[in-house]
Amino acid sequence: MKTVIFGEKNSDTIILLHGGGLSWWGYREAAQILSKQYRVVLPILDGHAGSDKDFTSIEDNAAEIIAYIDENFGGRVKLLGGLSLGGQIALEMLSQRGDICENAVIESALVIPSKVTAALLPSSLKMSYGLIQKEWFARKQFAALRINDELFEDYFRDTKEITLENMTAFLTANQRYEMKPELKQTSARVYVFAGGKEISSVKRSAELIHKAVQNSSIEIFDGLYHGEFSMRYAEKYADKIIDICGGK
Repeated sequence: MKTVIFGEKNSDTIILLHGGGLSWWGYREAAQILSKQYRVVLPILDGHAGSDKDFTSIEDNAAEIIAYIDENFGGRVKLLGGLSLGGQIALEMLSQRGDICENAVIESALVIPSKVTAALLPSSLKMSYGLIQKEWFARKQFAALRINDELFEDYFRDTKEITLENMTAFLTANQRYEMKPELKQTSARVYVFAGGKEISSVKRSAELIHKAVQNSSIEIFDGLYHGEFSMRYAEKYADKIIDICGGK
């Protein structure tokens, strides 16, 4: 597994998992702020540009990151966070190892499967995949993300490197993911975030996660779209994490 690390000399570790089709740079600004107090590890998820493995499943990627934590950080970190696909992987990690972290931040994670969307994805991606190489198309897709303009070059460069097979695999997995019953047993304090302007299934998913985990809280940010909190308002996101971790 490939990672980008900020604040490596700090003792307490935070791990943040990016969304599908994105990469570590989505958390770059937040990581720079957090690195003043914490070691911030940004894994590159399987199947994405710069990764060393193809994407197989959310469960496999979760197990891989757990093994990394076991090997490097004694089996537990201060905080685990994730956005969208990264949030699903974080939830899966909590299901596989309930004490993998003290705190967890789950942003915009879908846990209501859409079998119809999952079934249609392979054919629709196959037809549109060639457009990924076109800058005009990439700019249109990027605009829909509503994140800072300075991330476009990172987005365009890395999106072009994702194979059709990997893109199909992780986007389909994203649409099929369901919470595991074991999630209820986690000892972590879980903070569930979503944007007020997200699709209803994501907001409903946030409610279901909050209901499933006894030691959890939920916050819906009015006026924000998918992923905007961590990537567009990185300073506020970092401040929230510092507050959760008890920092200054």
